Amino acid sequence: MSARPPIRVLLADDHTLVRRGVRLILDGEPDLTVVAEAGDGAEAVAAALATGVDLAVLDVAMPRMTGLQAARELSRRLPGLRILILTMYDNEQYFFEALKAGACGYVLKSVADRDLVEACRAAVRDEPFIYPGAERALVRSYLDRMDRGGGLPERPITEREEEILKLVAEGHTSKEIGELLFISAKTVERHRANLLQKLGVRDRLELTRYAIRAGLIEP
Repeated sequence: MSARPPIRVLLADDHTLVRRGVRLILDGEPDLTVVAEAGDGAEAVAAALATGVDLAVLDVAMPRMTGLQAARELSRRLPGLRILILTMYDNEQYFFEALKAGACGYVLKSVADRDLVEACRAAVRDEPFIYPGAERALVRSYLDRMDRGGGLPERPITEREEEILKLVAEGHTSKEIGELLFISAKTVERHRANLLQKLGVRDRLELTRYAIRAGLIEP
């Protein structure tokens, strides 16, 4: 009986040293192999579409497109792909956003050497994985929210507005954003005006501060 081929992994993180360390962990296992790497979310989507991977491990905060944005795109385009979020943020909001984006696991970088291999194997078995210390707090928070009739937290802006907010905060002009997203500069300006109104802010500096708080870019 032939052995099962190793799980083909895409690894996306904008820090080369982090990718190198995570790759060492995964490639050290006989049933896991990193076959593609990406430095941002857009590269991750392109690599997953081109390579035919089984599992994508995505950092949250990356340039151009975050790991959560990439997860949403990959879930739409490759529904059979398993997705893990690897992050430094021990944050309930990100966890729920990751689940809504289609991820089946959430692993902290600080304990990646302990949890990541198990999380990869669980993801391919189609089992959810969250880091052990978070389970009680997350369940309690969810139950409290249900008691108040609240359900899951809602995102205040649309996915398209989130994409534009991130690119504005990274310093791109409306023309550059339009070229990246294949829309007109005028459409970008309209979305930007909507963002200012929705978020109650006045200018690009305040939009950037919001993007940092939302984890779309790193400070």
